[in-house]
Amino acid sequence: MPEFSHAFSGCAAKSKLTHSELVRSVRFMIAAEYEAIQLYEQLAESTDNEAARKVLLDIAREEMEHVGEFRRLLSVLAPQDEPYYMHGVKETEEALEEIGVPVPMCSSSGCKQ
Repeated sequence: MPEFSHAFSGCAAKSKLTHSELVRSVRFMIAAEYEAIQLYEQLAESTDNEAARKVLLDIAREEMEHVGEFRRLLSVLAPQDEPYYMHGVKETEEALEEIGVPVPMCSSSGCKQ
């Protein structure tokens, strides 16, 4: 779980971020966005107030966009990590296909079954 007690917990004291610190910070921000999504969705599911539900779910979707933005930034900052992510995608697709779960084809324009 991300720790929010220090805004730059991955930063060297009193200096600009090194490249590796920036990469770690972006990974941290991705985790924080996922945590926010969880919190907003959980709160929306915990109320009958339709106005609150609508706003909370909209905010959760915005956080999902932030994940995409940070994820894209991470792919630029740490391109050496991409083969690992793609290998994980391939392994998951193979496992899903083995049990007959349709795997959508995704691109930047969306996913299709």
